[in-house]
Amino acid sequence: MVASVEARQRLAPSPYRRKLILEVQKKLQKALDSPIQRVDLLRQLFTDIALEVDSRARARLYGLDENSESYISPESNHVVRPLCFYEVLAEHYAQVPEDGKEVLELFLQLWSQSFASQIFTLLFYQWLFEVPTAESDKYLRYSTAFVEGASNIYWIDLQSNEQRFFSLYHYTLEEVVMKQKPNGKVSNQAQRDLILMMSRFFFFYEPAAQLDKLLAQFPTYHTSLGPSDLFVIELTDQLQRVKVEPVLIKYLECAKVLKGVELSVATSTRLKTALYSFTSPGGPLYPTRPVRHAAWETLDYLFPIGRKSRHLISLGFRLLHPYYWPMSFLHFVVNTVLSSLRKVYAILLSIWHLIFNPRHVRH
Repeated sequence: MVASVEARQRLAPSPYRRKLILEVQKKLQKALDSPIQRVDLLRQLFTDIALEVDSRARARLYGLDENSESYISPESNHVVRPLCFYEVLAEHYAQVPEDGKEVLELFLQLWSQSFASQIFTLLFYQWLFEVPTAESDKYLRYSTAFVEGASNIYWIDLQSNEQRFFSLYHYTLEEVVMKQKPNGKVSNQAQRDLILMMSRFFFFYEPAAQLDKLLAQFPTYHTSLGPSDLFVIELTDQLQRVKVEPVLIKYLECAKVLKGVELSVATSTRLKTALYSFTSPGGPLYPTRPVRHAAWETLDYLFPIGRKSRHLISLGFRLLHPYYWPMSFLHFVVNTVLSSLRKVYAILLSIWHLIFNPRHVRH
């Protein structure tokens, strides 16, 4: 269950946090004053605020035991995980917005620089949707920078197969998309870009079973496509971009949740084609064996009609490439032997229990 904004734990007054705020402002000012070193300074700042908070600083900020290795996320009542500096800073700027005015002015002069939008997103993702502002023109620039920065940040997580920026994604999903906070403050195009971005990374950060909640929040666009069609279009595009094997397998396995979801003929064909493209070795995607197996399982699960013909066609094409035969045969033998051994072990185990377990006699 996600805690509401009102129920979020407030940061304790701390000179340590004040020093942290001044250090961020100092580094941004230094980047602005040093054009030659600007990119390196911004990259360093981005790395610094993404670091985990050590136990001593965590105790000062949240009143926890210094020996505690994790903290309870402000966005969740049960998720226990490491705390990063950007989360502390984002909470501070949302709770004390006056401290962010000078920093925001610096960002307005650094928009075109690498890492500027990412740093802005990490520092002000709570402030952006919680603190009211009358400057609509600036807010439009802020919201555009947020979408751009968040997308780049999520790609960093995806490429490293980590969830260091889970708080950012989860907050945006639960507090912004689910509650539709942008309405009236963000342009329609920004709202569309935001929810499509959340769709692309949904299977990476969230349980697939929660997909219905996301689809229910899709705004109505002037298009014949429904929410599920828009989600699948983003998913198929994302599948072509993901190059990290564990992440790609996770996406393919999570796609099984689309079973029974109503899709247009064009979108259904698009999904089937995307899955089928991962079932064959070689170019242009060069999927690994685990990826191919995951793609076959999902494809057969979602589209059982035509399963045998697809496998026969695939086998025919495999026969045209003899250099794949030895490895394919070896894997087939190994998998068959292992499967047989598991079945024999299960049978022997059941026989053992039947013979040696004492029988309970009813009186």
